Amino acid sequence: MKRIVTTLLLLTCTTINVQAADIATVNGKRINQSLLDFIIKNATDAGRKVDDDARANIIDKLVTNELLDQEALKTGIDKSTEFQASQELALHELRINAYLKNYIKTHPIDDKALQTEYDRQVALIKGKDYKASHILVKTEDEAKAIIKKLSEGADFAKLAHDESLDTGSKEKGGDVGWFSPDNMVKPFSDAVAKLKKGEYSRVATQTDYGWHVIRLEDVRDTEPPSFDAVKDELRDSLQKQQLEKLVTDLKATAKIKINAPDKK
Repeated sequence: MKRIVTTLLLLTCTTINVQAADIATVNGKRINQSLLDFIIKNATDAGRKVDDDARANIIDKLVTNELLDQEALKTGIDKSTEFQASQELALHELRINAYLKNYIKTHPIDDKALQTEYDRQVALIKGKDYKASHILVKTEDEAKAIIKKLSEGADFAKLAHDESLDTGSKEKGGDVGWFSPDNMVKPFSDAVAKLKKGEYSRVATQTDYGWHVIRLEDVRDTEPPSFDAVKDELRDSLQKQQLEKLVTDLKATAKIKINAPDKK
């Protein structure tokens, strides 16, 4: 649909009667400067640099589109049912996108609303974060051997360094850092939650990665992200809710009748 809209824009906007300088004529048909300005503005607004070469490419594309449009009109393709349906859908899309863009601009989400939503979500955060270390081995028997060594006084960090298969943590004595249960495979997080601070598991835990011997290093209440870290995400969420409410309200006040579909 996006491609249809873009092509339609380039093909149809040349027919708009705008009093502006011409950048080209094709078989006597004007291509207005205002159309070039519109395309360049969209590109620069999106962060793209439009130099002389890019400008020349845009003009060449506009000329090509005008030539193709003229040929298409000669064939009468614009009179076909399929074309008119796609044109109607594309024009709807253009108008809707422009309307929603303007709606968001004229109904901004202010910092007060963002802070209120942030506070609401933070109040819902309940739970614990864990800091743990582990020794990953291939078999249960190897894990049992590790547990036996620990019970005899072996150093956990040294065993992790020497025997763990987890290359990401073995050089740090098996330390996997802080994590929330939701961000760790369930058997691992379930095993951690049963341990006391400083305690290692007496029974190995199996996951898809292998067998783990785990030690709980520390535990804390779950810390929410900072307001600044999630501000943009909150704004997107509230804007989505705002637009959903707009549609709901429009449907509630509109007179809508849906006819039985034509099964042909």
